[in-house]
Amino acid sequence: MELEAQGNPAMNKVLLILSCILLSIGNCGGPLIMRLYFIHGGKRVWFSSWLETGGWPIILFPLIITYLNRRAKQGTSTKPFFMKRPLFIASAVIGILTGLDDYLYAYGVARLPVSTSSLIIASQLAFTAAFAFLLVKQKFTSYSINAVVLLTIGAGVLALHTSNDRPSGESSKEYFAGFFMTLGASALYGFVLPLVELTYKKAKQAITYSLVMEIQMVMSLFATLFCTIGMLINKDFQAIPREARAFELGETKYYVVVVWSAIIWQCFFMGAVGIIFCASSLLSGIVIAVLLPVTEILAVIFFREKFQAEKGVALALSLWGFVSYFYGEIKDDRKKKQTLVDTQLPQDIPKP
Repeated sequence: MELEAQGNPAMNKVLLILSCILLSIGNCGGPLIMRLYFIHGGKRVWFSSWLETGGWPIILFPLIITYLNRRAKQGTSTKPFFMKRPLFIASAVIGILTGLDDYLYAYGVARLPVSTSSLIIASQLAFTAAFAFLLVKQKFTSYSINAVVLLTIGAGVLALHTSNDRPSGESSKEYFAGFFMTLGASALYGFVLPLVELTYKKAKQAITYSLVMEIQMVMSLFATLFCTIGMLINKDFQAIPREARAFELGETKYYVVVVWSAIIWQCFFMGAVGIIFCASSLLSGIVIAVLLPVTEILAVIFFREKFQAEKGVALALSLWGFVSYFYGEIKDDRKKKQTLVDTQLPQDIPKP
């Protein structure tokens, strides 16, 4: 089956649901497994950044399957890839930006509790909304604006009394460096999501889901190359075997954590670009933010992180923002359906 959704509402819904599932796995599992690496002895920020996109070869499997399917139908003249040079260059540039974002995020997670870093990432929605308006002319309703404002305020609340949340043995300077690096990661990825949507719109070729996978593979490849340079400069490759032997959970579990980290983060990126393909970058940002409470609860359960009043207020504002956005979307959808019915009604009345 060739993975094309444009013009096919049923396939579009299937791919949208699949993308939401992948994003849920990556958005909830990624921060947790990354924090697991750091709290049990992992110290290599560049290596952790590398793992966020280092699982890109996984994408080759579905691409090979779709290629073999096309070849069986169209013959040996079938091209293995759809991507043309301009789209390849654009994907490579976005990939480098993603690599930088990976480093900023990994630096923050290394120094902040998951519950705190996840709430900061909620501010990404405000950046996504702003850049979506500037780059792809995203239309807003009063409900979506209200959601963005509430989520932004919720993230800002965390700046109050943050010293109470600082992990033991960590200085205020390191904590605030992690805070602002995470905020920077939030802003940068808020720019990347609409940039991906703009790339889809400006591509001088038909965008299919197969092509979306190719774009993600190229983005992840260049992000991984960017982080590889950082690892080489920081001498991370030489340190990995030593770090594995000293890992508190054991050497074998160290490599299990590493492999699953790469797999789970690839789910995140495939889910994000899939939602952009099926809907919009704003919806992708909304889904990322919607999963915040799940990550919060899991972090408190698995890592026994503290949940102070500031986090409770931020979480409440975030949930309020989510409800506002989706209520607006449902109301807008009903209005569109009613308008469609009203325009078709005169045509359905039989002539006397």
